[in-house]
Amino acid sequence: MPSPDTASATTTPQPPAPLPAESTPARWRMIYLARRNPALAAGDFAQAWREHSALGRQCRNVQDKVLGVTQCARLRDHGEDGGLPGASTDYDGVNLLQLRDLAVATDLWNDPETLAIMRPDEPRVFSTYVRNFTLVCREQVLRDGPASPVGVFGFLRRNPGVSKSAFDTAWNNGPQDAWLSAPALDNARRVVHNHVVQTPPEGYDYDAIAEWWFDSADAARSAFADSRNGNGNGAPDMRSNVRDLRCQLPAPYSALVDLKQSVFMFTQVTHQRP
Repeated sequence: MPSPDTASATTTPQPPAPLPAESTPARWRMIYLARRNPALAAGDFAQAWREHSALGRQCRNVQDKVLGVTQCARLRDHGEDGGLPGASTDYDGVNLLQLRDLAVATDLWNDPETLAIMRPDEPRVFSTYVRNFTLVCREQVLRDGPASPVGVFGFLRRNPGVSKSAFDTAWNNGPQDAWLSAPALDNARRVVHNHVVQTPPEGYDYDAIAEWWFDSADAARSAFADSRNGNGNGAPDMRSNVRDLRCQLPAPYSALVDLKQSVFMFTQVTHQRP
């Protein structure tokens, strides 16, 4: 895994206004949707992942070209879904790597130091090699807020009746307010859209990745749990459970996204640098 190493609010602030997409330069990321090695206990995964990340100190290109790392492990208290109905229990973590430029996404897979030092350790931590579950994305911040410890992620597949070009246009250039307009997201500190820009690995054919960041796990649960927040989005069998997070999202999600074939992760940050 090409990543380097480092080591509740009681009030509800008003969220900042969304940023126009054209106001910031392109920011590129590699995003993992990871399963742990089945031989590794769930409680040991985050530490094993940190140990793996520490190997990046020995890789010059990792240090120079990966500008930031945020490792997020799936929350498991309050049940396997972390107490957030609709969250997946099939995966164990999400990793965000901030890249110096888009070329890094190719360079790291071919870097001799990374191949010699980090790749042999990957099967100890993960169910397969990192390249097999990594997506390369362009980041777009819709609501810019402070770093938060809890992230809800949506790995999104578009509806079968929606063309790729139509989805990409709506995701990248549609009215940002529409993607934020749901009570469940009112208290999200930070909201980010990631557009997948390179061919994904087999089984990871997602079109986009959404991030919603909260001050605490309880804040996220509360945001999605209030039945008054339900807007009737999602398939009928999901609507029967009004607490399902997929039914609490802004309207464009039900119009453009195949919510049942998408994966939603409820996580907490377990390692970050800088």
